[in-house]
Amino acid sequence: MRRNASPEALLAAWEAGFPGQIPHKLVIAEELERNVIDLEGHELVVVEIGHTDEDHTTCLHVPSIGLVVAGDAAYNDVHLYLAESDPQTRKEWIAALDAIESLEPRAAVATHKRPENDDDPRIIEETRQYIRDFDRLAQTTSTAQEPLRPDAGVVSEPDQSRVGAMELRARRQSLTPFPPTLSQPQGFPWKATKRSHYAF
Repeated sequence: MRRNASPEALLAAWEAGFPGQIPHKLVIAEELERNVIDLEGHELVVVEIGHTDEDHTTCLHVPSIGLVVAGDAAYNDVHLYLAESDPQTRKEWIAALDAIESLEPRAAVATHKRPENDDDPRIIEETRQYIRDFDRLAQTTSTAQEPLRPDAGVVSEPDQSRVGAMELRARRQSLTPFPPTLSQPQGFPWKATKRSHYAF
C-alpha cells in the first residue's frame, strides 16, 4: 500500500489512469496486530495467500457466513491482470486460489468483476482455469491477437473493452503486439505506464 501511495506511483500510475481524481493526501491503513478482526461478534479472518496479481496478497474470510472477500485473487468474468506475471508466479496464483477454495466459501467477492454478476464461488475455478488457458496459449501463440480470438477459449466474444489486461501480458511475453490500428481503439479504457500498470 505504501509503495502504491508513493508520490512516484501516484504520478506514474494512478494519476495517469485517473487524471484529476486522485487526492494529493492519502490515508494509509494501519497494519493489523493480529489476523482476526471482531465485527459485532463475527470473526473476520485475514488470510495471507501470497502472490496473485501482485505480491503479498490476502483475502478476508468470514467463517460464520461462509464469505470470502477474495480481492484481487479471483476475478469475476473480466480479464486477469497478468502483465507482471511469469510462469512461476502464475503457479503461485493457482496455489493461492487453492487456499481460498479450501475455506469452502458459499460466496466469493472479487474486486475486479462485472457489476451485474453474482458472487458465486465458481469464480475461483474460473480464475484458475483462465491462468491455465493463458499458460497454454503463451506456449503455442506468436502474436498478441491470437489469445483473444473467440476460438482460443479465453475470450467468448470480441469485446475491445476487455482485452487490455490480456494484451499487456501478451506484449510482455514477447509476442508480436497488436498492429497500430488495433493497439488503442477509440474509447479503449486503459492507460499503460512504463511499468505496464493499467486501469479500467
